[in-house]
Amino acid sequence: MHLDSLNLYLLIGTGLMFIGLLLGSLSTRIGVPSLLMFLLVGMAAGEDGIGGIQFDDLSTAYVISNIALAVILMDGGLRTRMDTFRLALKPALSLASLGVAISAALVGAFTTWLMGVDWRLGLLLGGIIGSTDAAAVFSVIKGAGVNINERVASTLEIESGLNDPMAIFITLMLVGVLVEPDATFGFNMILTLIQQFGLGAIIGLGLGAVLSEILLRVRSNEGLHALLLCSGGAMVFALTNLAGGSGFLAIYLTGLVTGNRRGGTGDNVLRSMDSMAWLAQSGMFLMLGLLITPSELGQHLLPALMVALFLMLVARPVSVWVSLIPFIFTWREKLFIAWTGLRGAVPIVLAVFPLLAGVGETRLLFDITLVVVLISLLAQGASLRYMARLLKVSVPATAAPKQMVPMAHSANRYLMQFEVEEGAKAQGQRLGTITTQRITPVLIIRDKAFLNLSEDPQIEAGDMVSWLAPLSEQDYLSDMCHKITVAERRYFGDFIVRGSVPVDQLVAAYGIHELEERLKGMTVEAAFEDRFGQHAVVGDTLKLGGLRLRARTVEKGRVIMAGIKLPQ
Repeated sequence: MHLDSLNLYLLIGTGLMFIGLLLGSLSTRIGVPSLLMFLLVGMAAGEDGIGGIQFDDLSTAYVISNIALAVILMDGGLRTRMDTFRLALKPALSLASLGVAISAALVGAFTTWLMGVDWRLGLLLGGIIGSTDAAAVFSVIKGAGVNINERVASTLEIESGLNDPMAIFITLMLVGVLVEPDATFGFNMILTLIQQFGLGAIIGLGLGAVLSEILLRVRSNEGLHALLLCSGGAMVFALTNLAGGSGFLAIYLTGLVTGNRRGGTGDNVLRSMDSMAWLAQSGMFLMLGLLITPSELGQHLLPALMVALFLMLVARPVSVWVSLIPFIFTWREKLFIAWTGLRGAVPIVLAVFPLLAGVGETRLLFDITLVVVLISLLAQGASLRYMARLLKVSVPATAAPKQMVPMAHSANRYLMQFEVEEGAKAQGQRLGTITTQRITPVLIIRDKAFLNLSEDPQIEAGDMVSWLAPLSEQDYLSDMCHKITVAERRYFGDFIVRGSVPVDQLVAAYGIHELEERLKGMTVEAAFEDRFGQHAVVGDTLKLGGLRLRARTVEKGRVIMAGIKLPQ
């Protein structure tokens, strides 16, 4: 290749990336997902756009998309706390298996009726667009500007990390049926599905533990740690695929295990991984945008719009309601999960399968898939913030520490530094009154001077206080060090009660005599457990007569503190 040609390609690629990043940074202000911006920039540079770039290499698109999705899933796993994973695993697994199957069946039946195609082709489309997309879900939730309650957000994120094996199973099965109509695939395909889930889980968890141990022992700067983490995850992804398992599931679980042994993944490493994830998803959606030729979508636009609307308004809600029947979700939470079934790169990658296999009429499915993805990102992605507030599944964000550093070779211990705000609960209190058995004060900086902790100093506004504590104490320390905002007071109420307070004593203090018989003698924590099991999250609400309690601090499903909202 001539050097000038190489520089020209480099200029075009980096220029598109630069424009996409600029527009992506503006997207949150206008409520549009940044991924849609990258997709539109790619389309504008494509064959029908001002760039006129002709790109139709499906094999290259397939390979790059797989690598990018692996990096994105690794980053998502790193940021998922194990407590959160346990909380949402069962409902997410139900959505990722039963939910995908129901969505695929409903979309398949609707497409067959609407377009008069072979039922196998209709069901193939259902399998292709039946699963949510990790890149879209992680990116849109992170950039929505609202803090969605943990039960809902973690269910959506974990579902998007787990549902690829089922979607791939349905797609490959239907491709096989269309290529070889006389072949029998039943039992072998079931074994393939079990193999995908089983090997993906075993290899991901096992090699995740090995990788985390290596990171704990290797002495290098944090920049190299990020590269070790990314390359190690890519090895797990490739090895699992070669073994016949789900590489996507494996790399997500590898990130989960590694991220929860934080000795080798400090904040700087996570920031580096975040940059890699952004590079992966922006590059992937730019490339997919180049792959789209808008003029070819026009002939299938109307049926594609109808399929997209059916998926968003019928198939996804039905699959969510059925899949979540055994679990504790409010109707508002179910409706939000149904609406946030974002489609992105995964359906486009799956739509490449039948094209590469030479299945007839699959260009039709590819075009419909592209329209469904565009509609999903535009309608569902752009409205996520509004829907979260409308359905009341958002909670006020907890003030994060100024700095948080994991302690190597120390089980779940972090050095957390907070700045004490004017009007915070800690202001005016002695250090010893805040300290508990699980929280050890390490340092107080006031006016650039270090205070003597042995004198039990009085905390003042502006102090920079560092504690050594488990991650579960972060919310408590944040609550003590920052002033309650108007939004928090409106959401949680003016008063706070500990989970150990007896319910009888609480209602009596407010002159309320209406209390269910079964709640008498319980503590606030036990009353929440009676309603939500050991799966309570911040924002869960419990009515006690005329009082309304809202979980404020939760540790492993147990309500430690709750806000009190008085009768109006």
